[in-house]
Amino acid sequence: MRRGDDFQTAIKRGKRAGRPTLVVHFVVSGEGTPLVGFVVSRSVGGAVVRNKVKRRLRHLMRERLDRLPGGSLLVVRANPPAASARYEHLAAELDSTLDRLLRRHESAMDGQR
Repeated sequence: MRRGDDFQTAIKRGKRAGRPTLVVHFVVSGEGTPLVGFVVSRSVGGAVVRNKVKRRLRHLMRERLDRLPGGSLLVVRANPPAASARYEHLAAELDSTLDRLLRRHESAMDGQR
């Protein structure tokens, strides 16, 4: 995800789930391939730390892209504790937030049928 409009759509209109190390915003808007964006602010750490966190999150999401429905926008925002979190901990928290958001989405889709 590269466009600011996509980030805004996911953050403003999407559902949110959070854990101490990260917050995930999720919305399905249309068709197409799922788009994922990352927000790692200066509060997480210096440039080296922020890039390390982004690389870890990108790698984790690459393994989980097939779980996202088509046309979905997902923004993963790192909180300051993500800087010192172990890889396995980040993976567990990302899985937890994704599971929660996808369950909500599926239950909402069941209600529309």
